[in-house]
Amino acid sequence: MNSAIKKEDRTLASLLHLSAFTKYFIPLGNFIFPLVLWLIRRENKFIDHHGKQALNFQISIFLYFIVLVMGGIAGMVFTGMQMSLESTHFPFKDDPNLGELARLFPFGLILGGVLTLLLGLFILEIFAVVQAAIKASEGKTYKYPLSINFLGANNNYSSNHQSENEQFNNTQN
Repeated sequence: MNSAIKKEDRTLASLLHLSAFTKYFIPLGNFIFPLVLWLIRRENKFIDHHGKQALNFQISIFLYFIVLVMGGIAGMVFTGMQMSLESTHFPFKDDPNLGELARLFPFGLILGGVLTLLLGLFILEIFAVVQAAIKASEGKTYKYPLSINFLGANNNYSSNHQSENEQFNNTQN
């Protein structure tokens, strides 16, 4: 645990990450609450780093969700249009056992794929937010997986505030 970072800063950073779960109770809570907590103490470099990471991840997850849903809808519309154009050439159209059921297979495949990816995104979000809160409570930094850097989060933040060059340019014997 990093003792240079005050306990109240570690606690606030942990709450900042965990506040993303408010979206299950309050619409857009995953954006509002982390933003408010970040703005309260963003002059603190530790809080600033964790706030930017949390908000970047929530924005990224939201965009991934939109892309998956829109891709699924587009895939289903495209498949439906293709099937309506090829309805006379559908290979199993006269088979009483497979006729209509076989026509639904492409829709089921697209829907199943999109739902599986959305479930994976949901599970990733839960584990990543909990892991980030744990790291913040330990006074460590955390970089979310699949996070797009919208807010310019500095991934090289360290608690001693020295750049790599400053660490190695110390000429004292």
